[in-house]
Amino acid sequence: MEITVRQAMTQDRDAVIEAFSLASPDEAVTAWVLEGYPFEQFSGDYVPTLIDRALRDDEIWLAGTESEIWAVSIWQHVDSVARFEHEAVEARAVAAGSPDVRPLQRVSVVTDLLARSHPREFPHRYLQVIVTVPEHRGKGAGGAILADRTKAASSAGQPAYLEASTERSARLYTRMGFAHTGTLHELPEGGPTLRPMWFRG
Repeated sequence: MEITVRQAMTQDRDAVIEAFSLASPDEAVTAWVLEGYPFEQFSGDYVPTLIDRALRDDEIWLAGTESEIWAVSIWQHVDSVARFEHEAVEARAVAAGSPDVRPLQRVSVVTDLLARSHPREFPHRYLQVIVTVPEHRGKGAGGAILADRTKAASSAGQPAYLEASTERSARLYTRMGFAHTGTLHELPEGGPTLRPMWFRG
C-alpha cells in the first residue's frame, strides 16, 4: 500500500488528535515525563492544546493512506529562541504552582533544556516530535515524512534540526541524512539521552 505524505489542515484536527494520542504514550520523552502516571490523565487537555497550537503556528505533516493517519510530526520554522524561552518560563510557573505533580516538574526540565541548548543558527526547521501509531510501526511512515521534509528543507536552502531520543530513532535519522553534533543531553532521574542532529542537505 502506497504511503502518502501531506500537511494537516484544520479539518484534520480531530483525526490528528486521535492518532497522536494513540502514538505518543511510549515516545521516550513523553514516557519519562509521565512515568507512573496514566497518559489519559494528562492527554485530555495536553494533546488538543498541542495540536491546536501546531495547526495555528507551525506545520503538522502526516503519513499514511487516504483514509488513515499512520504517523504525525510537528515542524517549527525557527528564527530565534524567544519561543523556547517563553515556553520555559510558562512551564516553570506551572510547575511551581503544583510542586507535587512530577510530570509538570519534568516538563519544566525539558523546556529549560531546550531554551538553553537549542542551536542559535537561524533560520532552520525543527522537528519537534514525530510519532507513529503502534499498529503501523515498521511500515516506513516516519521515513516517508522525513524524506519529504528534508527534500523541502533542501529546496528552501534551510537546514533541519532535531533531538533523537533513542538509539533506534537516531539510526533512522542518520539514514535520512541527519548527522550527530557530538553533543548529548542527559535528562535526569533515568530519563532518555537526547542526541542533537542536523540535516544540511
